[in-house]
Order: sequence, then structure tokens, then C-alpha cells
Amino acid sequence: MQHGCMERLNRKRGPEVWQFRWSVTGSDGKRLYHKKIVGTVEGYPDENAARRSVVELVLEINADGRATVSSPMTIAQLCDHFEQRELSKENTWRSHATKKVYKAYLSRWIRPQWQKHELAEVRTIQVESWLRGLPLAKSSCAKIRNLMSVVFNHACRYELFDRNPIYLVRQSAKRRRPPTILMPDEIKAMLDNLSIRERTLVLLAVSTGLRQSELFGLKWGDIDFAEGHMHVTRSIVYGVVGPCKTEASQKPVPIHSILVEALLQWRQGVRYANAEDWVFASKRHRGRRPYWSQAILRKYIRPAAQSVGIQKRFRWHTFRHYLDSATKCRNRVQGDAGTASTFDLALNIGRLHAGDYPSETCSTSSSRVASLFFRCEWRIILCRTGNGCYVAHREKGHKKGARRALFCALDGFRKLRLSLLE
Repeated sequence: MQHGCMERLNRKRGPEVWQFRWSVTGSDGKRLYHKKIVGTVEGYPDENAARRSVVELVLEINADGRATVSSPMTIAQLCDHFEQRELSKENTWRSHATKKVYKAYLSRWIRPQWQKHELAEVRTIQVESWLRGLPLAKSSCAKIRNLMSVVFNHACRYELFDRNPIYLVRQSAKRRRPPTILMPDEIKAMLDNLSIRERTLVLLAVSTGLRQSELFGLKWGDIDFAEGHMHVTRSIVYGVVGPCKTEASQKPVPIHSILVEALLQWRQGVRYANAEDWVFASKRHRGRRPYWSQAILRKYIRPAAQSVGIQKRFRWHTFRHYLDSATKCRNRVQGDAGTASTFDLALNIGRLHAGDYPSETCSTSSSRVASLFFRCEWRIILCRTGNGCYVAHREKGHKKGARRALFCALDGFRKLRLSLLE
């Protein structure tokens, strides 16, 4: 692959200009030299700026040149071709995190094993056997398999090869063990032993289900305290700010009144509280960057969890699993489960907040989950009426004469509106 030559030329009149020079091999085998004026030094102050303007031209030159090369291409050359075009800074097709993961898999696993192999020598069964022998989890092997398929699709797109041998490679992505899920009492015990910063982070993660990158990408201007919701518009991964992972992540997320109080309390004690400041701005970086998420989890949250007897190995994504499990249990109840025990289980997971929630999206269950940690003293009693409906009572205390409050009747579990009739 050629990168061309960028030269700075003087002119008799006017400012200096940047000239890009390259060569191609003709059909007769002779080398032909070309040159092009990119622009003036006023428009491109340095060579890097001038080269960024000819990225597309370089891609076209090398794509045309590769088609005329008769020597077979190796996996190492294909990986170079893929990195220069798909993983460069100028390419915005993939996120920064994806590019970093791709580069790590290429340098750590794919290149050492396959770099000397020609493209035609790669066999489906050979790759499948190699993946089974890797000392990695099945999900990691599946990611390597998918990356190899992406690389070969890249070769087909640029007409460097005519098929994808990875297409028929079988590789399971099934987990070795079920994901770790923290129980409601464990989360409540953890919240009671955390400081205001970590407590706000955990409560925000559990009640909204935001990703780690979205949690630390929040700014105060994204939160509407008056309306009780926030807008997730960015994420931050490895210190690089970018868009959210999916389009669904950018929808407004409702926040519970308890979470609003926690955020307001946290805002009163921080130095950086303007609309353009990070919600969890780092003092070390003078508010220019948010805190490093893994450092907070490792130094503060996990030790606090161990101090209250939680020995589970969890991470930020574990809090998303909790909200997902609570939502799935609610959906099972709404699907005509037909048993009082299933309904009672769903209530114990955290749907104890008084209010009407006609929407069935994952984000709207945040207020019900948040209320769990502060209303766990209530006990739910389920009674069956003569017409087949179920009526739920909440009872506070276990002594004689305990106060009861009636929930609305649920006709055959087809509605889950737990508004208090008080």
C-alpha cells in the first residue's frame, strides 16, 4: 500500500501550497506518476491537515492498485488494509470503543495465528477448531469469529478476495454461568453504606438501567428536575465522548422523585454544577472530565458491598441485569400467569410505588424499582374475589390491628396499575 508524498511548494505569487504526489502501475507494467495541488498553507497549516483532505483519494488509489497486483495477499496484509481504512480516526462508521476492541483482538489473537496464511489457505474447519482451543469464554470466541468475518467481508468489498470462509464457522456465544443479579435487600444494604457520590451513582444505575458509558456521560443540562426525566444524548468510553450505543438509548428516561432528591443533594455539594458541567465531574481534572468509572467501582462500591456481606462479583452492567430481571418478571405477570405466587413475586421485586403506568417500556419501570429500597417495610396480601378478580392489600407491620391500604383490582392479571385507592 502506498501513502503518497506530500510536499510544500513555493510560488512566485501567493502563499505556499501543498502538493500530493503518487504513482500507479499501468496495464503495460510501466509506472505513471501523478500530482495534485491540495490547497494553500493558509487552509492547511500543517502536513497532517493536508493529508486528512486526501484520505478518500488515497483509498481510491490503493483500491485500484490492489486489483492489479497478481501476488496473493496474506492475512497480515489484509489486516493492515482493514485497519488503515476501517479503524482510522477519520472513519466515523464505528465508535471509538469498537475500534479499540477490534485492534486488540487483531493484535492479540488473529495476527499471531494467521498472519502468514494466504487468504485462499484459510479453511472453515481449521478456523472452527482453532476457536474451540482458545482459553477464552465462548462469548469472546464468538467476537473473534465475527471480527474475522468482518475482515473477510472487507476483502470482498474491495475485490481483494471472492469469498468469506468464516461464513460457515460455528461458534456458540452461550454463557458459562448465568449473569450475576443483586437482590433487592442486597442493593438496599449497599445503598445504606455508601457515601453520597457512590449512593447516587448506584441508585441512578439501578433505577434507570443506563449503561456505564451513559451514566458518566450525563451533564446537569440533560436532567429536567421539574418534569422528572432526563435526556441521554452522549456516552463516554475510555475518555472519548461519542454518541449513545443505540437509538433507543437516546429516548427520555423518567426519574423517580427519590432519585431527584439524591441528585439535587449531590449537586449542592459539588463545585461544578452548571448546565454544561458533568454530573460526576472529576476534581482532579478540574471538571473537564468525569470520574473514571472503574476506579469508583473498585475502590468504593465493591468494598462497601463486601462490608455488608455481599460476596458476589459484580460490575456496572450488573445493575442493568437487575432492572431487566425486574421488568421480565413484570411481563410474566401481565401474560395471564394465573397464580398468586407469581404476582406476589413481582410485587416484591419492586412495584410498590403508588401511580399509574400505562406504558410498558423498560424505562418506565424505573420509578417502581427505585421505590423498592425505601418501602420494603410493607407486606403484600393477595385476596381472590368471587368474580375471579384479585385484590392486593399492603399491610404495614405484623401485629394485630396493622393498617391496610387497598390496591386496585387486577382483572385476570391483564393490567398492572398499582394505584392506591386511599
